[in-house]
Amino acid sequence: MYKEIIEPLGFRAKEHNDSFYLEKNRVVNRFTKLFLDNYCDDIGEINWDKLVEFNSGNYDLDKIYFKE
Repeated sequence: MYKEIIEPLGFRAKEHNDSFYLEKNRVVNRFTKLFLDNYCDDIGEINWDKLVEFNSGNYDLDKIYFKE
């Protein structure tokens, strides 16, 4: 029973976890790039005024993130 059921389940779970963490890292990287592009200067320092203004203001997100 172990070799026929339990062992394959463990293998499939590992495949699923690997896939999940790969995609999770991609999402974290995309959000990090978006933050750096919008709220940091060329040397990576956070522009706190811009960040606080965004966080406290009422913005149209389409204009901020989907610039033409």
